[in-house]
Amino acid sequence: MLSNLSNDIRQYLIITGNYWAFTLTDGALRMLVVLHFHGLGFSPLDIALLFLFYEFFGVVTNLIGGWLGARIGLNRTMNIGLALQIVALLMLTTPASWLTIPWVMVAQALSGIAKDLNKMSAKSAVKSLIPKEAPGQLFKWVAFLTGSKNALKGIGFFLGGLLLSTLGFQGALTAMACALFLCWISSILLLQKDLGKSSSKPKFREIFSKSRAVNILSGARLCLFASRDVWFVVALPVFLSESFHWNFWQTGGFLALWIIGYGIVQSLAPRLLSRSGSKPRHKESVVLWAGLLAVIPAAMGGALYLHLNPYFVVIGGLLAFAIVFAINSALHSFLIVHFASEEGTSLDVGFYYMANAMGRLIGTVLSGTIFQVYGLTACLLVSAGFLATTTLISLALPDTTEK
Repeated sequence: MLSNLSNDIRQYLIITGNYWAFTLTDGALRMLVVLHFHGLGFSPLDIALLFLFYEFFGVVTNLIGGWLGARIGLNRTMNIGLALQIVALLMLTTPASWLTIPWVMVAQALSGIAKDLNKMSAKSAVKSLIPKEAPGQLFKWVAFLTGSKNALKGIGFFLGGLLLSTLGFQGALTAMACALFLCWISSILLLQKDLGKSSSKPKFREIFSKSRAVNILSGARLCLFASRDVWFVVALPVFLSESFHWNFWQTGGFLALWIIGYGIVQSLAPRLLSRSGSKPRHKESVVLWAGLLAVIPAAMGGALYLHLNPYFVVIGGLLAFAIVFAINSALHSFLIVHFASEEGTSLDVGFYYMANAMGRLIGTVLSGTIFQVYGLTACLLVSAGFLATTTLISLALPDTTEK
């Protein structure tokens, strides 16, 4: 049946399958590490440190990974990412006496590198499979790839808890490594050689984008994801636990469902925008949806300051934020692939996702700091400030018909 499809469709399905398999292990690994090391008596700060390198190396990998993909081909960078994730999983199957904070941080660093190599490769490769005169099709393919990834990451949270309870920590990691190994072998055999490889060898200094549109969009993306993580990463889970008295499974399960719902909306964004009459290829849509998103945390922060019902404010606000943020993210994901140069797409995409990773890192650090000193209300107001900045930056974007 696969042989009856066009080559471009087959390649897209292989890329999507790789991305899905990796994302499931990535979400499951995060939950496994949190649950297992919490059970071993690690403090919340120690557990947070385990993910520090994961986020930091996301910035570095996206910056260098795009250059690497343009030089050696996206099929190779995707396969390198899969291989590194297998190594990271196997590193954690070592005896418990080896599982010190530095050892786990190194494993998480490899996982962070693997994740961003895989993501950059998948997003960049899609552009090479879509005719440039079909931006609507590109939007649909990118939105589905990105949205399905986020939904599967939420499913991965559940998978991690299930595997830990049935197979144990080492058994779960070994099972995931074996499954990913089969995916890696299939990818090596089936993925088109030299996919996305630049005909010229880009120099290392070209890792910084020369495109005004890409630079503006990258700045907007940095603020967009900082606005989410400044209250979502640390502040929100702690708030749910302390104020609502939810246990770990209630908090983790709720956030996993939030991510799954967010991913579904992201996948459906082209259809939703089409029905609403919006034109996702125009910058006006980006500005409109960013401005609308800024209102949500601002309203939530104001409502909490006025001591309105926190259940209604937080749960209702989270649902609204998920829908509008998903549409913003889908628009951004389409625009970066659309704006990226035809020659060496991965360079522009890698630079853009470097800004994305930097936004997550900034948001994560601020989330813990601001919440500890000022509380969730302050985190939400800072989030609104980041989104206002996103809106202002987006005003400088060119129309998407311009490169």
